[in-house]
Amino acid sequence: MAMGGGQLTDEFGVISRYFRPLTGGKPAALDLGDDGAVIQSTSGAEIVITCDALIAGVHFLEDSQPQAVAARALRVNLSDLAAMGAAPVAYTLALMVPVGTPEKWFEEFSLQLLEDQKRYGIWLIGGDTVATPGPLSVSITAFGEVPCNSALTRSTARVGDRIYVTGTIGDAALGLSVLKGDLKQCDKATIEYFVKRFLWPEPRLSVGRGMRGIASAAVDISDGLLADIGHICVASDVGAKVWESSIPFSSRAGSLISTGAVLRSQLMGGGDDYELVLVVPEKNNQVFWQTTVEHAVAVTEIGVITGGNEVCLVDEQGNSIGTGRLGYRHAF
Repeated sequence: MAMGGGQLTDEFGVISRYFRPLTGGKPAALDLGDDGAVIQSTSGAEIVITCDALIAGVHFLEDSQPQAVAARALRVNLSDLAAMGAAPVAYTLALMVPVGTPEKWFEEFSLQLLEDQKRYGIWLIGGDTVATPGPLSVSITAFGEVPCNSALTRSTARVGDRIYVTGTIGDAALGLSVLKGDLKQCDKATIEYFVKRFLWPEPRLSVGRGMRGIASAAVDISDGLLADIGHICVASDVGAKVWESSIPFSSRAGSLISTGAVLRSQLMGGGDDYELVLVVPEKNNQVFWQTTVEHAVAVTEIGVITGGNEVCLVDEQGNSIGTGRLGYRHAF
């Protein structure tokens, strides 16, 4: 994100006015005037790096407000850091905006980033800004820090470990349905709740860090609950048994399920929840629950790691239930 003088009409003016302030004067950013950034890790720490790209019409609606785009773009990356038990440090931003985007858009976008930076303790250190004839695209690479050999990964789950999930599942998928006009039979408060869960995810950073040395594996739920449990199973060469009756839904989502307006399977495979799946050995059960209380997060036990390599959804009698589509995948 090297920059010079420039007016607002070019990338350098945009960077100078709206994105240089987001560095907070951190030395690592080199005032956004160099070809890169220089990060120093704490002694005895490792750097965790993650990257997510969001494209209008794919990851959010094209008429989404700039504040929502900014928050979602940063927070989905922070959710990845949470899943690995990392504390946020810094991020880079590659922003591709349609030609003719008004200045007000940049102002609102950058102010939301600044608000989230203060909230989550992270700073911009570089990136790129491009005008394009195509759709709006936001790509963020986030950097986090963990003590050496303590990062949570997907590849260390073991047979017999218990499976837990934070929060509730499916609200974000319902929010997307509202925004697309597919879900209309809800009161105003319910609509606002679902839309907020989709546009403004809450990364579980605190509990993610708290699970270092406790959880054997973890993943954040972006593709869908069962699909993301499947990612752990593939990486760890194990299977999973998930109890359908234990999957936590909000009271609002539960009401829609009970009336038949939506199916449980739709919510389990909808994705965009950005909750954490935590896999925990039986021997760590007590300290696990103590940690969830300390971090004031609701957690539900939903299953167990098994042999084999299949994610099996079962009813209260232990019978296998067809899962349909496990979650979202980009098709190429």
